Amino acid sequence: MDYQKEYRRWLAHVTDQELLSELRSMDAAAMEDAFYRDLTFGTGGLRGTIGAGANRMNIYVVARASQGLANWLGEGASVVIGYDTRIKSDLFARTAAGVFAANGILVRLWPEPLPVPTVSYAVRTLDACAGVMITASHNPAKYNGYKVYGPDGCQITTEAAAEILAEIMRVDLFTDVKSMDFDAALAEGRIQQIDGGVLTAFLEEVKRQSVLFGDEIDRDVAIVYSPLNGTGLKPVARALSESGFTNITVVEEQREPDGNFPTCPYPNPEIREAMELGLQYCERTGADLMLATDPDCDRCGIAVKAPDGSYRLLSGNEVGLLLLDYICSQRIRHSRMPAHPVFVKTVVTMDLAEKIAESYGVETVNVLTGFKFIGEVIGRLEQAGRVSDYICGFEESYGYLTGSYVRDKDGVNAAFMISEMFAFYKTRGISLLNKLRELYANYGYCMNTLHSYEFPGSAGMEKMGAIMAAFRRAPEYIGGKKLLRIEDYGLGLNGLPKSDVLKFYTDDASVVIRPSGTEPKLKTYISVTAENEESARRIEEKISGELEKSF
Repeated sequence: MDYQKEYRRWLAHVTDQELLSELRSMDAAAMEDAFYRDLTFGTGGLRGTIGAGANRMNIYVVARASQGLANWLGEGASVVIGYDTRIKSDLFARTAAGVFAANGILVRLWPEPLPVPTVSYAVRTLDACAGVMITASHNPAKYNGYKVYGPDGCQITTEAAAEILAEIMRVDLFTDVKSMDFDAALAEGRIQQIDGGVLTAFLEEVKRQSVLFGDEIDRDVAIVYSPLNGTGLKPVARALSESGFTNITVVEEQREPDGNFPTCPYPNPEIREAMELGLQYCERTGADLMLATDPDCDRCGIAVKAPDGSYRLLSGNEVGLLLLDYICSQRIRHSRMPAHPVFVKTVVTMDLAEKIAESYGVETVNVLTGFKFIGEVIGRLEQAGRVSDYICGFEESYGYLTGSYVRDKDGVNAAFMISEMFAFYKTRGISLLNKLRELYANYGYCMNTLHSYEFPGSAGMEKMGAIMAAFRRAPEYIGGKKLLRIEDYGLGLNGLPKSDVLKFYTDDASVVIRPSGTEPKLKTYISVTAENEESARRIEEKISGELEKSF
């Protein structure tokens, strides 16, 4: 792309005064970064920083994507739109709705910010042809995004993304986009707000995932909850309180929607900084459990009280292991395990999960990184008449789902199931930390770590490509250990779509290397099995240190 030419074209056509002012203030470096490429549209849709330019999230880029999707869907289709609490999410949702309406596509719009899984649920419940969620998940405040779902409520396939991208590329964002006034489309019924009964039905499905099967628990556990200024408060509070969990303290500073995330600049429950205020509330109240969901409420992080009274954050892998074991043990104990049970995880998720599943006679299906691939497995099970065989799925990045009612990770479901599991064990005098130690004693200690390395701009993209190419030339050793096996998912292994992912195995560790699909980052996932935490950490540090020298 001739970025200078494109910049001048934007100057000539943009009418939005905020964007026009930003364009006029750009220096050469800012101009190049904003226009050296179109914002990438893939299986995750769009995601980027908010601002002016073809490589940014703004009303023109959103309208162009919506026109391309409308062309792909065709007149007479229907689409569900949801949005989170981020900066301009409501504006981008209205912009998309106006484009779809002008193209003869019926829009069913959630009337308030709600979690990602409510879009997946509404697509299926309302028999829509597609869904759009305006969100950038757990990214910092400067980001926003545009996620697309298929009629099955799952994020679009690789093939569908390629077809939609082809349509988008045929659209000139200044001359080819049809649009109509949002209020006029609403008055004409071309845009319809989704009834509150659909949200209630969604929450009923969440509560139906309980595996107590009549077992008694003490629901008066003290819970501190933070929606991190996002969409989780209403649905999470309802799911918990309607199930008898009423001893809930909400982190006031993070209660209300606020896309600036003033008290948690990186609103990701995976990192301690985002959980810090909630942990302070725990210290003051003596809470038993802390829950936090990210802004679009598809991820859930937790902290539990340690024996010395401090609070320990559990990783996504640790929570996933606990949930998997809890669900399996309850189903076995109550004779509720299906004949051919299936558990689904991503290739970067802790390998120990597969051992736990195997011990219960549960088949493990490994998929590429991204919950959409877990959703696709659920869809295939449904097509085979086996959807009831799915018992749960999770990924290391704090995404969980224990039912087939949606096809994406669900922070509401996670908060509900974690609270139930916590109360179940607490009622029986067992802490989650003790339960985790028991799992390690039974199956072996396992440590998983994630390291991210930033490579911004066009030069960063080239460098990441060169690094991946170098690793494809297959080093003989990693961390001083001889490689036993290499899996290159770029070849389309195990029937999975081709993906720029490499996995290396030694006798006591596995290492996954992949570029992020949504950020200019290269990520490494290291899983180490050892006799104890100290030994695992030594091995992990040696591997991670060696890898870092390659970046």
